[in-house]
Amino acid sequence: MASQAGISKKFMVLIVEDDPLICMMLEDIVDEAGFDFESAINATDGIAALEKRGTRFSALITDIRMPGKGNGWDVGHRAHELLPLLPIIYMTGDSAAEWKAHGEAGSILLQKPFANALLIAALSDLAYLATGVFA
Repeated sequence: MASQAGISKKFMVLIVEDDPLICMMLEDIVDEAGFDFESAINATDGIAALEKRGTRFSALITDIRMPGKGNGWDVGHRAHELLPLLPIIYMTGDSAAEWKAHGEAGSILLQKPFANALLIAALSDLAYLATGVFA
């Protein structure tokens, strides 16, 4: 059991979400699931984090619609350019139709609102694929 906790703590998630309350909720979910995280409040900051510290991330969770320059699709595309195998979880309150056109291959789309357990299950599956150990 201790080895599982050690492995899951090395699983670092980048959260890109512009709404502070939703971001805090996501941070709590990720933390309670046993994963480390870093947060960015917009697409520009998310892309900067990927460019500066990309190799430390094991997964990306990004909202699609964000104010300012860029969106979650842009974050996902840049993540795929820098780290082609990085798992991506997109979140949206909109239709899933754009996901087929803009989402990266192998990505996951969660439609808001979603149950916390759904995000935890997605992250746990990604952690298992990355480490071979269930989180």
